[in-house]
Amino acid sequence: MLNKVQLIGFLGADPDVRYTQEQEAVARVRVATSETWKKNGEKHERTEWHNVVFFGKLAEIVGEHLKKGSLVYVEGHLQTRSWEKDGETRYTTEVIAEGMKMLPSGKAKADSDAPRSTPRNQTKAKQTHDDGPF
Repeated sequence: MLNKVQLIGFLGADPDVRYTQEQEAVARVRVATSETWKKNGEKHERTEWHNVVFFGKLAEIVGEHLKKGSLVYVEGHLQTRSWEKDGETRYTTEVIAEGMKMLPSGKAKADSDAPRSTPRNQTKAKQTHDDGPF
């Protein structure tokens, strides 16, 4: 079985960095990826938003060096979790980041600089569950 995600996209907002009771950093970001295509000579575009969670040293690096609009390569796995709110069970699916690479912000250059292998300096993420999506 395989659960692996690779994304290249732009941050939709500055990272939200918080700390657990054990003082482990947790950074949450929303990453936008887009695809374009032509149909009947007309250009179409679709943007997907991905919730990405970083842990530990990787979360600290994200908080220090990334900001809204940053272009980033993220590698990780999907995790769905649930919590109760107002008597209802809520669900969210997130990308739990295992590696990250900051990319140049020029869109044309970003495609040619896209990583072709696993990032060298990866920090393994720990799975956590809390009371809500943020």
